[in-house]
Amino acid sequence: MKTLIVIPARMASKRFPNKPMTLIRGKPMIQRVWEKAISSSVGDVLVACSEVEVQDLIISLGGKTQLTDPNIPSGTDRVYSAIEKKLNLNEYESIINLQGDMPLINSKDIEKVNFPLKQGFDIGTLVTNIKDADEAKDRNITKVKVDWIKKEIIGKAIDFHKDVSFFKEKLLYHHVGIYSFRYETLKKFISLQSSDNEKKRNLEQMRAIDAQMSIGVGYINNTPISIDTKEDLIKIKNYYNEK
Repeated sequence: MKTLIVIPARMASKRFPNKPMTLIRGKPMIQRVWEKAISSSVGDVLVACSEVEVQDLIISLGGKTQLTDPNIPSGTDRVYSAIEKKLNLNEYESIINLQGDMPLINSKDIEKVNFPLKQGFDIGTLVTNIKDADEAKDRNITKVKVDWIKKEIIGKAIDFHKDVSFFKEKLLYHHVGIYSFRYETLKKFISLQSSDNEKKRNLEQMRAIDAQMSIGVGYINNTPISIDTKEDLIKIKNYYNEK
């Protein structure tokens, strides 16, 4: 599929200010994510950034950027804002929203998020295993209930929540923050009002669920650690030290 990967990045995170530029073994986090996107060879790569510091860094690396309003509420809204004025968007069969806080994502897994689109779903995303009880209880990690069509190959996301006690089911999955959209689907998603569940849970994917948009799910092995807090940064640094 002809694909455009867009990486939203914003410095004004409430939980972790200046997150995109935080150094991980001498490299800014946004650079590490951009390098993963480039090395995937899935398609063109664009960083949707709110600040010139991020823009200057990516341009210095030979990358492409688009400045966006820092007040845009969600990553997917930022992705659309970055591309809405670009020409020939209909040439892309997939637009991937790759979160800018996933420096450990496997480049080979990025392409897997296109698979649900090929199966006819409105939106594609990925899940992985929940490793232990501590991870299940971690409210920074989004859990997913999946209705598998073919076990751990392709399924449909039924519900998302950060609180594991919300679910009655024991078998849940760890949501990986990457999405694929066709352009018209992305445009439709952005046109929707934030739903009550999106606001209550602070999860933008609930906007799609509440609007009856189908979210297809692919499975990947092992959890690529995302950085939501400074504690997560310590985990990342420990990971590199162990390697």
